[in-house]
Amino acid sequence: MGVKTLLFLVAEDYFFVSHRMTLARAARDAGYRVVVATRIGDHAKTIEAEGFKPVPVRLRRGLRNPFADIAAILDLVGVYRRERPDIVHHLSLKPVVFGTIAARLARVPVIVNALTGLGLLYSDAAGASRWLRGPVSLALRVLSASPRVWTLLQNSDDLATLRAARVGAEERSVLIRGSGVDVRRFSPTEEMPGTPVAAMVARLVRLKGVTDLVAAARLLKQRGTPLRVALVGSPDPDNPTSVTESEIRAWVADGVVEWWGQRSDIPRVWAEAAIAVQPSRGGEGVPKALLEAAACARPLVTTDVPGCRELVRDGVNGLVVPPENPEALADALARLAADPELRRRLGREARRIVEAEHTDVAVASATLEIYRRALSA
Repeated sequence: MGVKTLLFLVAEDYFFVSHRMTLARAARDAGYRVVVATRIGDHAKTIEAEGFKPVPVRLRRGLRNPFADIAAILDLVGVYRRERPDIVHHLSLKPVVFGTIAARLARVPVIVNALTGLGLLYSDAAGASRWLRGPVSLALRVLSASPRVWTLLQNSDDLATLRAARVGAEERSVLIRGSGVDVRRFSPTEEMPGTPVAAMVARLVRLKGVTDLVAAARLLKQRGTPLRVALVGSPDPDNPTSVTESEIRAWVADGVVEWWGQRSDIPRVWAEAAIAVQPSRGGEGVPKALLEAAACARPLVTTDVPGCRELVRDGVNGLVVPPENPEALADALARLAADPELRRRLGREARRIVEAEHTDVAVASATLEIYRRALSA
């Protein structure tokens, strides 16, 4: 039958490296030729070193002018015709929509669409993007109607949302919870002595709840709660809900939070922090930052929104609070700050759940099985 070509389409090369490298290695080891179509940034050499072929594309995140988007689709058609993939695996909403149009024009045999959370479009009920929800749902419904198209969802809420919108045939819509985590690289460590740290590892955008965390940190400071709150990440100019660097520096100057900047040594972050917090407002798949923290046996504090509640069980491996509620968030953080034994108990269970349900090896195996089924169909 010859070597099969698997092509990943992802908006940013760093996202591929952080979220899909284990899957790509497993596919390579199973005999696939792996191509990565993405915006080439700082990770091309990392991709090439694994034996994968990086291919630059024009596709960018965010909403842009229609002429640029049409050019991006035509560019993708050209890439697909040159590389002749047997399977294309699209990651996130915009690559799914644009990539599926291109793949159908290029007659790619199998299309796998992985929606890594429904994002701003489906969670911003009162925001400027809400008018796009209907057209995008219609586009997804039409594009996923082909028997060549398989849809992967990361959480039960998103699966129910798309089924209600009649997107994707039920027999070709599959739940695979997140991208998994390397439980060897992310392993438990003892807490550092001193005042405990609650860290948020994320893009610093309002949709992730960063301003809600800052408001909670102000309340904790006013109460005199012995807890440091650290932001780990950077603003995202492509996201309309991004905070600015000047806002972050003002929060730091007020003594409300610490800003540790963009970090690549995330296991070290969880060695330094005692609590993981992500007060998302919605649109998540299964947050990889929480998976990594759980693998390091850190208790999780998050909100009752799709994706986050898929992973965090209140009182079992973390604490769950309502979204956009800084007071409830402050109460949860204060409770953990005051109780080291509770932190240890929740952290141990967080590690156990990740080992049982969320390893990257298990996710890769489940996805390879989808490839096999799709090709045989």
